[in-house]
Amino acid sequence: MNAYAPILVLGGLAAGFAIFSVVMASLIGPKRYNRAKLEAYECGIEPTPHPAGGGRFPIKYYLTAMLFIVFDIEIVFLYPWAVTFDSLGIFGLVEMLLFVLTVFVAYAYVWRRGGLEWD
Repeated sequence: MNAYAPILVLGGLAAGFAIFSVVMASLIGPKRYNRAKLEAYECGIEPTPHPAGGGRFPIKYYLTAMLFIVFDIEIVFLYPWAVTFDSLGIFGLVEMLLFVLTVFVAYAYVWRRGGLEWD
């Protein structure tokens, strides 16, 4: 338990600072509300009304999210490989080349099918 004490103290300090910042901002911050500040902000575009059921989102949003996850996971696997590159030798190099090639094939497929074009 002694090994985790500094981590717990740091987590407590971070949580305390976050709570303190939010509370103090709400107490001493300016409170000048107007109609424009209370409206939803959508990157400068006027919000359009949606149907009662919430409407449908284009599939491009989900494809973009999936591509982000694929490349994010690739980076997660590249970090430990880079740290232990010397000890893995040629086996580690070949395995990582196969892994990156697999991800590149998926990227090329999505690119060829037009999944990266935002219409």
